[in-house]
Amino acid sequence: MTSGAHLAIGDLARLTGLSVKTVRFYSDLGLVPPAGRTAAGQRRYDAAAVTRLRLVRTLRALGLDLATVARILGGQTSLAEVAAVRVAAVTEQLHALRRQRAVLAAVAEHGIDPKETDLMSLLSDDDRVALIDDFLGTVFAGLDLDGVPRSLTPELPDDPDAAQAAAWLELTALLADDGFRAVLRRTAEQFHADRVAQDAVAGGRLPRPDAVALAIEQARPALAARVDPGSPAAASLVAALTERYAATLGHPAGLDVRTRLAARLETAADPRRQRYLELLSVVNGWPALPAQTEPIAWSRAALSAS
Repeated sequence: MTSGAHLAIGDLARLTGLSVKTVRFYSDLGLVPPAGRTAAGQRRYDAAAVTRLRLVRTLRALGLDLATVARILGGQTSLAEVAAVRVAAVTEQLHALRRQRAVLAAVAEHGIDPKETDLMSLLSDDDRVALIDDFLGTVFAGLDLDGVPRSLTPELPDDPDAAQAAAWLELTALLADDGFRAVLRRTAEQFHADRVAQDAVAGGRLPRPDAVALAIEQARPALAARVDPGSPAAASLVAALTERYAATLGHPAGLDVRTRLAARLETAADPRRQRYLELLSVVNGWPALPAQTEPIAWSRAALSAS
């Protein structure tokens, strides 16, 4: 027996906080070989074995498998190299755990029904990306609308809270709704047609006022002042709106422009559009948008009555 090899397995277990069974297992694997044996064949360890065994325990606590621990102890790889790989793996695990927590919190706090909701769309990055890409492709395919698709793209954070998770899960139903896709496609086509006309008038220079935004901007003070949409005052506002919209298109403010404006407001009035914008703000962490339902409804009523 070598000098200093005086520690029995029980001593080693006591000094390292491991069980005798675990110490024997590690020793049998060669991770902590004995420094010698007694005349009776009992293993004895030196002080270096304590340090080595504590390192094994630490590496195992960090999630390293025994084969990797053996390579580190044998000098075949460095702890820094292994750590870099483990950082990436642990980061991905944390990402998955945060998503799991968000799903569970959404179910617990918001009454999400798993039978009616695609929970995998929150857990799986691939499922979520595929759903978004398919939705945006259906709505905007072939239309050159600058950053509009980007402004309507949900981007769930890596660590969503329960409200964001619940909003995303509700949003998935809209993303998969063929009727809503058709409405948003018509909206995109109308918006694109307006952009083409406006670019021809302005030579591609900004700004290019949007008809729906103009209508909402005009309707809000009218609603605050309780202007009846069937009143002469409302008719005057509609005339001004039509003139302004027609000017952006380079058309006279005739029946065709009123018809075009009515069509724009009709698609904008779909309640699913407003809900989509609300959910999008929650998911992306954006400030809540002012409600558009009432201003659009007022503008439609005023346009119809005038």
